[in-house]
This record gives sequence, structure tokens and C-alpha cells, in this order.
Amino acid sequence: MADLREVLRNIGLAHVHTYIQSGNVVFTSRATDKTGLEKRMETAIFEVFGFEVPVLVKLREELIAILENNPFAMEGEGARGQVYFVLLKDRPDTESRKAFDSETYDNEAFYCTPNCVYLNCGRGYGKARLNNNLVERKLKVGATTRNYKTLSRLVEMSG
Repeated sequence: MADLREVLRNIGLAHVHTYIQSGNVVFTSRATDKTGLEKRMETAIFEVFGFEVPVLVKLREELIAILENNPFAMEGEGARGQVYFVLLKDRPDTESRKAFDSETYDNEAFYCTPNCVYLNCGRGYGKARLNNNLVERKLKVGATTRNYKTLSRLVEMSG
């Protein structure tokens, strides 16, 4: 992760911090074009490490809103352990979203917004059928999934 932080500093990002070994990065930047920033980061990572990694940039305010708008009641740590946030890289098209919204999964509930799919996995994410790959395939967009603890920690780190 130290090498990743250095690569990102070299492309002009400041206050670069990583969280655990998952590629979560918190930083500041003067860039206002998120798509351009994502591409710069992807290119830098490829040039240094030699592999393609999709990058998804979310503003602190976006993460706070996602946490605050969680439609699933979260009483205690057990409930928090069932809730996951599938952060969408792009807005899904209307047709894909309508088709996805009509689906059902045993012991799993979800709520889809233009930038996040909220998951409540009754038996845990590891046993969930509704996972990141399925969401990407159904909505035809890139995505990354984080649990409640990670998303909350990223907001804390960005404050």
C-alpha cells in the first residue's frame, strides 16, 4: 500500500492515506473532473504495477449521503454486518434498473439508487447470491462493494 500511496502522490494527489489492504484510498485533489481523475489513477497504476485496476472516485459528501440514506434499519453490530453498499461507477440505464428492481433473492433485500445499491444480506455477504458481479452484470455498470464498517471508516478518514 505504501507503493500505491507514492504512485498517487506522484500524479498530484495530496494527503494520500490507504485503509486496510483493499485498495481503499482517501486523498485530496484540486481536480474537479472525477472521470478524468479515475483515468489518471488507472493509467498510473498500470504504468507502475503492470495491471489494470478499475478506479472509482467518490466525494466525501457522496459517501456521507449514501450512509445517511441507508434504507435498512441498523440496530447493533449484527445488523451492520448484514448491510453492504455497492457503489456504482455510472448511473445505470432506465431499462436495466427497472429489470433489476423487479428481481427477488431469498434472504436478501436490496434498494437501488442511481449511485448505490444497498444490500441487506440475511445470511452474510459471503453466501449472498446478490453480489458485486451480479449487480455489475444486471445494471451494466462498474461497481465496487464495501461493508458498513469500511464505508464509515473512509468517511472518518476523509474528515
